[in-house]
Amino acid sequence: MGNTVPTFSEEQLEDYQDCTFFTRKEILRIYKRFREMGEPGMVPHSMTPQEAANLRLPLSCLARLPELKENPFRERISEVFTKYRDPGLPSDEGICFEEFLEMMSVFSEQAPRDLKVFYAFKIYDFDEDGVLGFGDLERTCKQLVQGGLTAEEVATVCRKVLEESDVDGDGALSYLEFEHVITRASDFLATFHIRI
Repeated sequence: MGNTVPTFSEEQLEDYQDCTFFTRKEILRIYKRFREMGEPGMVPHSMTPQEAANLRLPLSCLARLPELKENPFRERISEVFTKYRDPGLPSDEGICFEEFLEMMSVFSEQAPRDLKVFYAFKIYDFDEDGVLGFGDLERTCKQLVQGGLTAEEVATVCRKVLEESDVDGDGALSYLEFEHVITRASDFLATFHIRI
């Protein structure tokens, strides 16, 4: 490779390959996208393992990804994939490369359906109580329709979802109930991905 400086050590690349669905080449392409999201000079050309885990770009930088720019769940997606956040604070603590890589791995075409369903559930579980209650469904619906329905229409949609999908009748969707609904959605895999 001549005089080029390696972006990651061989060990780092092997570790990233082991915990994602990506090849080395794809990991480097994702790193390039991560660097391009930040302001010039914000992300170094090569990173130590410590930097990859700690150097954080503002979450607002995720809007620079075309796939997330118009996504109504962009903020929620960033919340789910960032580990060092305080849910009580509206601050923009940022996303590190390893979190970005994990997010891209989950949204990759190679990720299994089960993993995608798991993360979709986490994204829609706004209150993080382990079930999709009426409030979670309401927020999900509002995010999707972006003001296109009245509050009454949103409530009607949520009641219908619960009527049709809440098998145990507890007023919320468990993970298994949600999984059952999603597996019937033929376009789920086509819409739950980001190209690298």
